[in-house]
Amino acid sequence: MHTTDVIIIGGGLVGSAITYGLARLGARVAQLDEGDVAFRASRGNFGLVWVQGKGYGYAPYARWSLESSRLWPGLAANLLEETGIDVQLSQRGGYHICLSDTEARARAERLQWLQDQVGKDEYPFRMLSPADVRDNLPGLGPEVAAVSYTPMDGHCNPLKLLRALHAGNRHQGVAYIPNAPAVTIRHAAQVFTIDTPRGRFQAPKIVIAAGLANQKLAEQAGMFVPVRPNKGQVIITERLTLQLRCATNYVRQTDEGTIQIGDSMEEAGYDDVVRAPVNSAIAARAIRCFPALEHVRVIRTWAALRIMTPDGFPIYHESTQCPGAYVATCHSGVTLAAQHATTVARWIWTGEMPSHLAAFPATRFTPDTEIVPYGS
Repeated sequence: MHTTDVIIIGGGLVGSAITYGLARLGARVAQLDEGDVAFRASRGNFGLVWVQGKGYGYAPYARWSLESSRLWPGLAANLLEETGIDVQLSQRGGYHICLSDTEARARAERLQWLQDQVGKDEYPFRMLSPADVRDNLPGLGPEVAAVSYTPMDGHCNPLKLLRALHAGNRHQGVAYIPNAPAVTIRHAAQVFTIDTPRGRFQAPKIVIAAGLANQKLAEQAGMFVPVRPNKGQVIITERLTLQLRCATNYVRQTDEGTIQIGDSMEEAGYDDVVRAPVNSAIAARAIRCFPALEHVRVIRTWAALRIMTPDGFPIYHESTQCPGAYVATCHSGVTLAAQHATTVARWIWTGEMPSHLAAFPATRFTPDTEIVPYGS
């Protein structure tokens, strides 16, 4: 039996960021990680620290993402100091590429709605011509109609982020247990008991941050947390001398010099196999954005599964049936890592939920809730 203050179920970016924040607050934490057999969204994402466009139709999510982007430099600095790992955060702003006038008008309307909700000073944006961004995005193609720009966006190396969080957690004394998926969760006398293949663990608080396993696990703690997979594929090219100083929604240059291309969205269930037709479509759009990519060699490609709720927005919830059981679900584990390591960790440790976090309860869903396709 292993007894501690808080048990985190999940070893990905969400669980690891919350673990990191709790450990820095002085909590004794055990982190249960299913291992490499799990669907690893944390190892298959695009690496954006992104605000632009998020929260359309639901302004609290825009504010939540914006605040996380502001907290990100502090997180990166803490991880570098404690672990020596530079997660390669770059926040020079971000661009969304529009390949038609119709796309550009829709983009401007979306960003204007968000600015009206959040505030002009808080949420600045500009619609620009390709000529306006030639220095930051050299080589834009003739089919590019316009780009939108916001100064609060950026990107990082998500694999280095995951490594840094795990290293930081070790530095803080976290008990990390790999190959230990939660099998059963029981609650009695204000104590949670979790059975795993690696033994039994007990704590007065648990955090369910296991991605696509959240729905099944949360049911055992009296919560309805609907999640589903949304598939995305990514292409990585050889290293290039081309310098994209800022990230875009579709193409970015990594800190290692490779070009990362992606942002496909498929409702494909649990299929995480790379499909050639999808990669062909990804590559074709990238070439329309940057024609010079046509002759670049592809080094690797992969598919990964996003964790989506019915409306696409996060869930942060404490169980009323089993107080002390928390769930955290989102599809933006990179962007929201700073919030998870600060605001969410404090909420779990103190039990006091800040008002802006209360905008994402699990109770907004029922089994009859309509699913909104991601990206609509």
